Amino acid sequence: MKKITGILILFVIANMAFANDSLINREDSKIKFFLESELGTVKVNYHTILIGSESEGTGTTFDYVTEGGQEILYKFERFNLGFILDKQYKFSFLYQPLEVVTEVTFKEDVKIDNVTFASGTPMEVSYGFPFYRITYGYDFFPADEIDLGIGGALQLRNASLVFKEIAGDQMTVSQNLGPVPAINLFGKYTLNNGLFFQTDITGLYASSAFINGADFEFEGSILDASLRTGYTLKHDIDLFLNLRFLGGSAAGKSEYDYENWTDSVEKETANYLATTSLTFGITIR
Repeated sequence: MKKITGILILFVIANMAFANDSLINREDSKIKFFLESELGTVKVNYHTILIGSESEGTGTTFDYVTEGGQEILYKFERFNLGFILDKQYKFSFLYQPLEVVTEVTFKEDVKIDNVTFASGTPMEVSYGFPFYRITYGYDFFPADEIDLGIGGALQLRNASLVFKEIAGDQMTVSQNLGPVPAINLFGKYTLNNGLFFQTDITGLYASSAFINGADFEFEGSILDASLRTGYTLKHDIDLFLNLRFLGGSAAGKSEYDYENWTDSVEKETANYLATTSLTFGITIR
C-alpha cells in the first residue's frame, strides 16, 4: 500500500504541469472516476472481547486497551476508488486495513475461548479487522457547490483474533468472514475560493436475524463517521484533513456448526470497538 500511495503522488506531481483540467477524466464524459487515499494515525478509545461465558467460566472479558497494549497510537490507512454517473449516482469501493499486533505480559489469568493464559505469561495479541466496502449513493443536489445524498453499503468483514504465548505452546485463534449491510449518508459544501467541508456517515444497528443474515438472533452495529475540511487545487485535486470515528459491536450466541479449525470453540461472543483517527488525504477527480 505504501508503494501504491507513492506511485499515486508521483503521478499527480508529474501530470500537474501538463494537464489542463482533470488528470483522469474527460470533460465531456458522463462518468467521472475518482481516486482517494488517506494516511494518518488512529487511537483505540475502547476495545473489549469476550469469547465464552463468564457465568459458565469458559471466558473472561479482555480489555485490549488497558490489558492488551492498545493504549498507544497506530498507523491508519484508507483507500477508496469509484465513479460518479451523471453527477448524481455515486459508486465506490473502499479498502480499510486495520490490524494491531501487541506484546504484553499478562498480570492476571485470562481465559479466551476456554483457554487459560496464566498471569506472568508473555503474550502476542493480534487483532485484525480489515474490511472491504461497496457503496452506492444518490445525490439530491448535483450542483458543483453542494452535495447531499443517501445510499446503501455492503461491507465484508474479515476478522482474525489471535492470542499466543510467546515462549509457550498455547494459542487460540478466532476468525470470521461475513457481509455487513449499512446505510450511507453524505454531504459536501464548497466555497467559491475552493475551500470545502464534507461529511460521510456509514452505519447500521441490527438486532434481528433477518438483518444480520443469520437464522438466529445476534446483535451487531457499525458506525464509520467522518468530518473533513480541505481545499480544491487545480485539475480537480483535493487535499484534506479528516477526523473519523470508526467503531462497532457484535454480541450473541452463534448457532453455526463448527466447520473450520479457526472457528471459536465457544459459541458466545461479545466484541466492542471504538476508535478515533486523524488523517491527511488526497482525492483525484
